[in-house]
Amino acid sequence: MMNRRTMLAMAAAICLSASAFAAEPLKIGFVYVGPVGDAGWTYAHDQGRLAMEKELGAQVKTTYVENVPEGADAERVIRKLVAEGNKLIFTTSFGYMNPTEKVAKATPGVVFMHATGFKTGKNLGTYESRLYEGAYLNGVIAGKMTKSKTLGFIASFPVPEVIRNINAYTLGAQSVNPGIKTKVIWVNSWYDPAKERQAAETLVAQGADVMAQNTDSPATLQVAQEKGVYAFGWDSDMSKFAPKAHLTAATNNWAPYYTETAKAVLAGTWKSGDYHGGMKEGMVKMSVLNAAVPAEAAKAFEEKKAALAAGTFAPFTGPIKDQSGAIKYAAGVVVPLKDLLSMNFYVQGVDGAIPK
Repeated sequence: MMNRRTMLAMAAAICLSASAFAAEPLKIGFVYVGPVGDAGWTYAHDQGRLAMEKELGAQVKTTYVENVPEGADAERVIRKLVAEGNKLIFTTSFGYMNPTEKVAKATPGVVFMHATGFKTGKNLGTYESRLYEGAYLNGVIAGKMTKSKTLGFIASFPVPEVIRNINAYTLGAQSVNPGIKTKVIWVNSWYDPAKERQAAETLVAQGADVMAQNTDSPATLQVAQEKGVYAFGWDSDMSKFAPKAHLTAATNNWAPYYTETAKAVLAGTWKSGDYHGGMKEGMVKMSVLNAAVPAEAAKAFEEKKAALAAGTFAPFTGPIKDQSGAIKYAAGVVVPLKDLLSMNFYVQGVDGAIPK
C-alpha cells in the first residue's frame, strides 16, 4: 500500500507531466521557393515568420526549407515537414498548390496554408496579399515620371497573380498619363539575378525609362541605377541596392497574418478559407518615396494610397479594355474577385502576348 508521501510525489509528477505536455510548442513549417537572402518575396515571408516567433515565444517552434523547386520535390519537402511533427505548414508559392493539396488530403491532422493558390479543403486554406494595389501605385509614379512613355516589366511566370500586377501597373500609369505603353519580358523564374539583369538591360535598350518587376532579386534596380533610369522594389524595400533608382516598393507584411493563424491553430479555432489582404488590412505597404519623385507625382500617389487604405477605391474598376480595345468591364464596374484570380488577358497598352 502506498503511503501519503509516495502518493503526493506521484501526483506532483503527473502534474509536471501534464504541464510539460500543455507547454509543448506548436511546430510550424515554411516552404520557400527562393533563398531567404535580404530582399524580395521569400525574405518578406521569413520576416513574417520571425515576427510571429518573437510575439508568440515558447508557444511556437518554427522551421523553414528554402530554394524548394515547384513540383515533385515540393511534395517530398512537405511530407518531410509533416514527418518531423509540424502541425501547421505554410507553402509560399503558387506552384506548390497541387503538392500541398495532395499531402493535406493524406494528413488530416495537420493544417496547411498555401500562398496565392485557389484550392482549399478541410485542413487546407489559402492566403494572398492584394499586392496589385502596390503595383497600381507604382504605376501612378511611373506614369508621372516617364519621359519616353514606355515602361518596362520583368515578369516571372504567366500566372494570374503576375498578369494582374502587369495590368495594375499599366492602369496606374495610364490614370495619370493615358499614352503609356508597357513592355514585358518573361524570365520564367521567380529568382534568377542573371536573367533579370539581362531582361532589364533589354527593356532599357527598347526605351523603357521606368521599370517594375515580379521577381525577387534587386538586379532590375541595379541595372536601372547603372543606366540612369528608375525602377521599383518588389515584395520588400530594395532601396539599399540602388538608392538613386529606387522610387518606392510595394511590400508584403505577413507578420500579423502568420501570428493570427498560429493563434487560431493553438486555440483550436482555425477554419479553412481564402484570405486576401491589402492596404486596408495592413498586409500591403509602400516604402518611403525617393526624394527624386516630384511633388505632383507624390500628391497623386498619396491620394490613391489613402483611397486604397480606406477601401474607397479598387485598381481594377472599369472602364477596362483589353489589348484589342474591346471593353472587358464597363465604366464603374469593379472586377469581381473570381475574375481577378483567373485573369488571363493584358489590358490595352501592354505590348506582346501572354506566353502559353
